[in-house]
Amino acid sequence: MTHLRIPGRFNGPPGSANGGYTCGLVAGLLEEGPCEVNLRAPPPLERDLAVERVSEGVVVRDGATLVARGNRAVLDLDSGPPVTLQEASQASTAGVSRWGAAHPFPTCVVCGPDRAPGDGFGIFPAPVGHDGRFAASWQPHNSLAADDGTVRPECVWAALDCPTSAPLANYGEGPPIVLVRLTASLDSPVAVEEPHVVVSWELGRDGRKREAACVLFDSAGRALARARALWVELLEAGRREPEVR
Repeated sequence: MTHLRIPGRFNGPPGSANGGYTCGLVAGLLEEGPCEVNLRAPPPLERDLAVERVSEGVVVRDGATLVARGNRAVLDLDSGPPVTLQEASQASTAGVSRWGAAHPFPTCVVCGPDRAPGDGFGIFPAPVGHDGRFAASWQPHNSLAADDGTVRPECVWAALDCPTSAPLANYGEGPPIVLVRLTASLDSPVAVEEPHVVVSWELGRDGRKREAACVLFDSAGRALARARALWVELLEAGRREPEVR
């Protein structure tokens, strides 16, 4: 593949692609296994992006602009205990209000409250219990299916992205945060039209940098996919900062 194109449906902030979906497409250019993708600029929609193979992985450019860099990685992340589907569903109900009240990007395909059911993923994490974890239920729509009937990998990456922002976001009390790096491991297929549970928690903060983790479980509590994400708080609302290392 010499070009990559992101469909308009899979936006994050207005006019640019969802970070997790983009990372998943970039990871799909590499061999199977855990991958790390760094986002260097807002990924444009509906435009051919040049793909370049490099010794350590792959880079994606929009003209002269470096959009993303991906490489194989090691993900050392304990999935922790699962959350029941009932608990996750209750959290999602609370999450609709939480995300709807002060969402900086309300049309985001994964967590945007303005997206219609079936068009958006409808993942709205909220706190569950008192251990700092957030959870949401998710039933992947069949429009996200690959030829084998499972969720396309890039869509699983997207589902692992936005939930990691839930323990970190300012919820209208400060600038938005944006994804700059996502490391993920897709360990088992994810079935469409089946209920799943997404659990996320904070890993730490350092100035404007914030890290969190996320695990996708099936309804029986089996971990299917894991991710670690680095987010950065914007200096100004709506302005994308360069990657913070």
